[in-house]
Amino acid sequence: MDFLSSKRFITATLAILIVMNVALLGLLWWQNIHKPEERQIRITREYKRQIYFTGPLALSEEQSLRFRKLRQEHFRTVKPNIQAIAELKKELVKESIKEKPDTLKIKSLAGRIGTRQAVIEKELALHFHELAMVCTPPQRDSLQKILERIATRKANVRKERFGSPPHEIREFKIIREER
Repeated sequence: MDFLSSKRFITATLAILIVMNVALLGLLWWQNIHKPEERQIRITREYKRQIYFTGPLALSEEQSLRFRKLRQEHFRTVKPNIQAIAELKKELVKESIKEKPDTLKIKSLAGRIGTRQAVIEKELALHFHELAMVCTPPQRDSLQKILERIATRKANVRKERFGSPPHEIREFKIIREER
């Protein structure tokens, strides 16, 4: 008689498979019932930036608290303008997808967006000044480098993503084929 076809081997194999199936089903059942306690940790952009400033600038505890308050105050100040820009951009999109868009309305919306953006940029410059006044002179040099990196980050990302803009603008002539 062949060992692989014996009753004892087949019975033992089936018993092992049944035990393994029951064990795996039990494990799956246990995982669904005993979920780990979820901790809600919310790391905001503001928090990350606070950590970002504290290390390289070697801020004291008092400076760090002052930075945090100034940043929170700045975000509260510019939030209405950011929200208004978002609404104006929605209007701009609605107008631009119309079959016959009103170019005067588009121009007006773009101007209003630009005005709000200019206010945000002015507030940002004043905010940078307030942050600098919290720092010691050596810290200001480091702060300047950090702020320059942050300010030019979007331009660098676009440059990496889409390539650098052409150095010269070329005019292309449209040649019509005459038939």
